[in-house]
Amino acid sequence: MKNIREIDLQGKKVLIRVDFNVPLDENRQVTDDTRIRGALPSINHALGENARVIICSHLGRPKGERLPEFSLAPAAERLSKLIGKEVKLAPDCVGDEVADMVNAMQPGEVLMLENLRYHAEEQKNDEEFSKKLASLADVYVSDAFAVAHRAHASVVGITHFCETCAAGFLLQKEMDFFHRSVSDPVRPLLAIIGGAKVSSKLAALENLMDKVDAMIIGGAMANTFLKSQGVEVGKSLVEDDLLDTARSILSDAEKKGVKVYLPVDCVVAPEFKADARTLNVPIQDIPADWLALDIGPASTILFSEALANAKTILWNGPMGAFEMDAYSRGTMALVQRVATSHALSIVGGGDTNAAVHKAGWAEDVSYMSTGGGAFLMLMEGKELPGVVALNGKDK
Repeated sequence: MKNIREIDLQGKKVLIRVDFNVPLDENRQVTDDTRIRGALPSINHALGENARVIICSHLGRPKGERLPEFSLAPAAERLSKLIGKEVKLAPDCVGDEVADMVNAMQPGEVLMLENLRYHAEEQKNDEEFSKKLASLADVYVSDAFAVAHRAHASVVGITHFCETCAAGFLLQKEMDFFHRSVSDPVRPLLAIIGGAKVSSKLAALENLMDKVDAMIIGGAMANTFLKSQGVEVGKSLVEDDLLDTARSILSDAEKKGVKVYLPVDCVVAPEFKADARTLNVPIQDIPADWLALDIGPASTILFSEALANAKTILWNGPMGAFEMDAYSRGTMALVQRVATSHALSIVGGGDTNAAVHKAGWAEDVSYMSTGGGAFLMLMEGKELPGVVALNGKDK
């Protein structure tokens, strides 16, 4: 991939695809501007090169309709405050009026296009829509890692019609960190895989078995692995159709010399409620009518000891239902262990990132990925369409 720093941007119209799909409150105010701040290095670099900067993004799921609640106006307002200059918002992302606004821009000015997903053609990677977007710019910069796994018009299609394309600093940083953690890691490399379902992480589990030295499996998905080993897990969430697969994964790990850590105890409750009665029990003693909702203290100690030996840590998925305080202790404890380790730590996925922020250790993790689906696709060993599209540009 060419990097934005390698491209001549002087006075040019530079279209930067960012991910400003930010959370808003009931007053349509941005409640977390992390994604906007993540794009600032590329935006400020382009402005420093006296470029005419055009920003494009999606927000929410308007499904091809012009719904005012999905307008990017709040994002434009927040970006304006962060860069200290006016960010105009176009009424649309394509069309004659938008083209006129772009052509009227002066070097150093910033224009944000309205929500890309107001047009169904965006998600369909429509050729004509891609051409219209490309016609607005001299240079296209992809800096939205979070959508790099989507073959959408503003991610893939546009690269076929824009003469000069490059990766922004955020996209480049994401790919570099992932390469350092998986493709060329300092060993031992340990992966922490959690979350609800084995099915959603199956490809990642199978791919990582060829790359890691050890793996921690937690969250509800651990129940399927435990049951595959003959443990009765009560009413806990289990994917019975994947029991054979779980056994196969554990067998494969043993053959490859990959140490797999499963919970040895858990926090259980008779129902999935914040105020339900809870118990810490060994995994062999889960009551028949109860649910496992978090790892227990013995598992936390076991996992912490495993982490102490790691030089590189890759984490996707929480250890329990951390959104409720009663079931958050395992995840919170692991966040602290990862953050205070001397390892290179890369965290990815919405829930995992939220847990790190909730625990207050976001500044101490080596890197937090901005993309959930894209991060998981990389863990599965797959190529990202948005990155492939940039790699294919030799101009």
